[in-house]
Amino acid sequence: MALHVGFLAAEAVPYAKVGGLADVAGALPRELERHDLHVTLVVPGYRSIDRVRWGLRRVPGTGGSTVAVGDRREPWFLETAELPNSRVRVLFICGRYFDRDGIYNEPRTGGEFTDQLERWVFFCRAALAALADQDTRLDILHLNDHHTTLAAPYLSEYARHPRLGDVATFFSIHNLGYQGLFRSPAAPVLALPPAYLEPMGAFEFWGAINLMKGGLVLADLLGTVSPTYADEIQSSEEFGHGLEGVLKSRRRDLVGILNGIDTDVWNPATDLHLPAHYDAGDPGGKEICKRALLERLGLPYDPRVPVFASIGRLAGQKGVDLILDALPAMLQAGIQFVILGSGQPEYEAKLQDFVRRAPRQVAATFAFDNGLAHLIEAGADFFLMPSRYEPCGLNQMYSLRYGTVPVVRRTGGLADTVRDWEPATGQGNGFTFGAFGRDPFLAAVQRALVAYRDPAAMRRLRANGMSSDFSWAGPALQYRAAYEAALGRRRARAHPGGARV
Repeated sequence: MALHVGFLAAEAVPYAKVGGLADVAGALPRELERHDLHVTLVVPGYRSIDRVRWGLRRVPGTGGSTVAVGDRREPWFLETAELPNSRVRVLFICGRYFDRDGIYNEPRTGGEFTDQLERWVFFCRAALAALADQDTRLDILHLNDHHTTLAAPYLSEYARHPRLGDVATFFSIHNLGYQGLFRSPAAPVLALPPAYLEPMGAFEFWGAINLMKGGLVLADLLGTVSPTYADEIQSSEEFGHGLEGVLKSRRRDLVGILNGIDTDVWNPATDLHLPAHYDAGDPGGKEICKRALLERLGLPYDPRVPVFASIGRLAGQKGVDLILDALPAMLQAGIQFVILGSGQPEYEAKLQDFVRRAPRQVAATFAFDNGLAHLIEAGADFFLMPSRYEPCGLNQMYSLRYGTVPVVRRTGGLADTVRDWEPATGQGNGFTFGAFGRDPFLAAVQRALVAYRDPAAMRRLRANGMSSDFSWAGPALQYRAAYEAALGRRRARAHPGGARV
C-alpha cells in the first residue's frame, strides 16, 4: 500500500511564492506521486491566490469549524484544488489570518506581521483538523521550515485518532537563517504543555520561543536541502545560527537531499517565455534570447560583450553587497549586468545609482517577473550567486540547464552542483571561489571572462552544464527512503522490544 504523506508548507508554486520553499512544495509532491506515494499538500489560503485560474473550490461543511489560538476559538474553512499536471490534492486553510495582502510581511511597511505566531498556530491546528477529516489514514507528516513545526506537538492530541494516530514526522530545513523567534509573552498563544517552553524545552531558546528548534527536537527524522548544507549547519554558528548544538545532537537523524528543479517548467527546448528554443545539441537559439533580453531591458546588443545576471532576493545572504563592491571593476572590464529582484532598500538604491551612471551596461528590475526570469536565464552568459550561505539554491540549476554558466561561492547546494572549470581537461560547469570577499569573487569573474573569449571553452562549459540531471526523480526516491526510515523509528519507539501489533 502506498504511503500517505501530508505535506505542510507556508507557500507553494503556483499559488504563492516568496522563496525557494514554494518551488519545492509545488514540485516535490507531484514527483512523489509518480513514485507511488499519495500526497496531500496543505497550504494557507492567501487572499492573493487566483482562485478562478487554479480552480479552487470550497469544501462543503467546513464553514462552521474552529480551532484554538491561545484562549480563543478561530473560525476557518477549507478550499481545495488539484496541483496542476498531477493527482495531488491541495487543501487551502482559509480564515482571517490569511485574508489580507502579503504572505509574511505587511506590504505597506515591509515589516513582518505582528500576529505572525498566531497565524502559524492557526495554520498548524487547522491543517491537522483538515487531514483528520480525509478519507485515508496518514503515515507521514512532512513539515517544512518553522511555519509548520507546531504541528508536531499538536499531533499528540490525535494519538488515538483512526487517521492521525502513530504518524511519523519528517522536518525539512530550507533555510536555518529564518527560525521563527518570538519573545516569551507570546507563549500563551501556543497552548502547549509547560515542558515545551521551560528551559531546555523543545521550543525554548535563551528565554524566547524558537519554532525552528521545536522542529529539530521533535521530528522523527530531519532533512535539509543539500548534503553540504547538512554538514555546514552542524559545523559553526555562522551556518547553524545558534542551533548547531541541537543539530549535532541529532546528526544521526539528519539527511541532506539535494533539491531538484521542475524540468517541465524550466526547459529551454519548450519554454513558452522564450523567443527561440534550444538544447544541448542545438544551442543556437540562446544567442537570439540574449538579443531579446537586452532589447527588452534597453541595453545595446554586442555578441562580443558578456552578460552577467542575478535573480533573487536583494539580501545580505545572497551576497548582493559583494556584487555591488565588485561591480565597478566588472563594468570597467566591459561587461553588461542585469538583475531582477527586490529586497533591502539600500541595495535597490545603490543599483539604481549604477543604472544612472552606466545606462548602457546595467539594467535593474525591482519586482517579481516570472517571464523575465526565464528570459534572463536563457539570455545571460553568466549567472552570479556569491552567497554567504546557500542551503541549496535553484537558480544555479536553472542556469546550468539553460547553458548560462554560474559563478558561485562554494557553499551549501552551490558546492554540490557547480564544479569548477578546468581548462586543461575540459571538466567543470562553472566558476567557484571559497572565502567570502571581493577579491576572490573578482578572481572567479576574471576566469569567466577568459573563458568567454575562447568560443571552444564556452561551448564545452555550456554543454557540461546542460547535460546535468537536476530533475526531482532522484531526490524523490531519497525522500521515499527517508519517509520509510522515519516511520520505522516512530514504530520502534511506539513498540519497543517487539513488532508492531
